[in-house]
Amino acid sequence: MKPVYIAAYHQSVFGKLMGMTVPEIVANAVSGTCQEIGVDASALDVASIGAVCNISLNEQGLLAGLVAQVPGLGAKPIESVENACASGGQAVLSVIQKLQCGLGETGIAVGYEKMRDAEGKMDGKLVGKVLGYYSHPDERPGKVFVFPHLFAEVMDVYLKTHGYTEEHLAAIAVQEYANARHNPYAQMRNVDLTVEKACQIEGINRYIAEGLKLKTFDCSQITDGYAGLIVATEEGFRRLGLSKKDCVRIAGWAQATDPLKKEGRDVLRPKGAYAAMNGAYAMADVSPRDVNVAELHDCFTVMGAIGTEVIGKAGYGKGARYWVDGKAAPGGECGINTSGGLIAKGHPIGATGIAMIGWCAWQLQGKVPPQLQVRGARAAATFNIGGPICASVCTVLTPAS
Repeated sequence: MKPVYIAAYHQSVFGKLMGMTVPEIVANAVSGTCQEIGVDASALDVASIGAVCNISLNEQGLLAGLVAQVPGLGAKPIESVENACASGGQAVLSVIQKLQCGLGETGIAVGYEKMRDAEGKMDGKLVGKVLGYYSHPDERPGKVFVFPHLFAEVMDVYLKTHGYTEEHLAAIAVQEYANARHNPYAQMRNVDLTVEKACQIEGINRYIAEGLKLKTFDCSQITDGYAGLIVATEEGFRRLGLSKKDCVRIAGWAQATDPLKKEGRDVLRPKGAYAAMNGAYAMADVSPRDVNVAELHDCFTVMGAIGTEVIGKAGYGKGARYWVDGKAAPGGECGINTSGGLIAKGHPIGATGIAMIGWCAWQLQGKVPPQLQVRGARAAATFNIGGPICASVCTVLTPAS
């Protein structure tokens, strides 16, 4: 395995891209990332792009061709990847694998999602319907909003199995909203949230599925946004004219997939998620004890708790308590989702996995706002999922030196 490094990260503000077209989004993601280190797109050998609603909401396929539309990237190995909400992470792994195969020394992973119209409005029922396609057809009937309903069931199992209350999971959202207030890229940066408000049924906050405890504030955001990450080998760094000491190494990575149907699986201990995370740790020769920065896939608050267990910062059933005790705060034992997470930073699906890795790289480089900076950041873990805890893409980042 050739060592690979993050040379540059760039993202849009998450929220609304208004009238920006898909070709413009892709071009801006590529050019913006290249501008971070002052290189031309022609310096990149390979590329991958991840998105989920490009056909169902944007009526646009063959995204690789839009990447090739950027001057300097034509006639190069470029592919589109789709792995539900793990598409961004999968795009990064796609680029890494191309570099490992000898197809080049530099590459860019791009992810985006455009889920709102040119006026910034969204059709909630339509979005719920098209996202529901990423579940097993046997588990859709009777569910108005398929994924919130599926994760409301997961939340129900988590609460009953481990003896938690709604307030315990609400603490996750409260911490993330507090983090987002200091992240200039976050969608919900102007919202205050308390546990009481997160649990009170009034205004926008309501139960999503009858008889289950998942509420609006337990959910991630419907978001427009894009992100890009340039990855390079040591030879690639020399070609780009960069100093390795200023960059971050992707020391470990892994991907695994569980069956799509949730029924019949232990969703509180998803085998694929643990396999991918442990595989990334093993490749990096890093243990959970070494990690004090993490970004994990909190599409719903219960995944903030389960994800904390998957990355090894809390034992089985102890994930929610980790947040309640303040250990996941920027000044805690391990700063988790200091970006605001999917719940408050936003969830532009194809960009999400890339944004997790990019934010962790910024943490290790000391580039995040001071209120969010983890002191002595030494190693980072990311956990990106797709579907009902089905696809899992994990990485471990360390300083390049």
